[in-house]
Amino acid sequence: MTTIQNTTEINKNVSEVYAFLTDLKNHEQLMPENIYNWSSTNDEARFTIQNMAKLALRVDERSENKAIKLIPSEKAPFEVALRWELQVVEDTLTKATFIIDADLNMMMKIIASGPLQKLVDYQINKLKELLG
Repeated sequence: MTTIQNTTEINKNVSEVYAFLTDLKNHEQLMPENIYNWSSTNDEARFTIQNMAKLALRVDERSENKAIKLIPSEKAPFEVALRWELQVVEDTLTKATFIIDADLNMMMKIIASGPLQKLVDYQINKLKELLG
């Protein structure tokens, strides 16, 4: 299993960050330009990654003010899970970590790990930009 992650600190309390992340409708704001055909509900999101694949993700687990785990709701090109983990630093400071666990063979690892790291970095920076 390949793990790709990044962490940031956000100047909001953990419940505000969790409330934003737990609703998948908000995740469109975290996506880079190469994501299109976005549609979502509170619990599921569907989108296309330009020149790559269509994905449908659903919330698999919610742990209030601690974590949200997303998994594919339809067949994906490889086994993958996306997790947002939250940690209280201070009352108005939250540490947010975005993690992608992907079951990539050696060839897929060479091809996909760069774009996946860019996605993780983009989303973590966008979350900080949106929420402070």
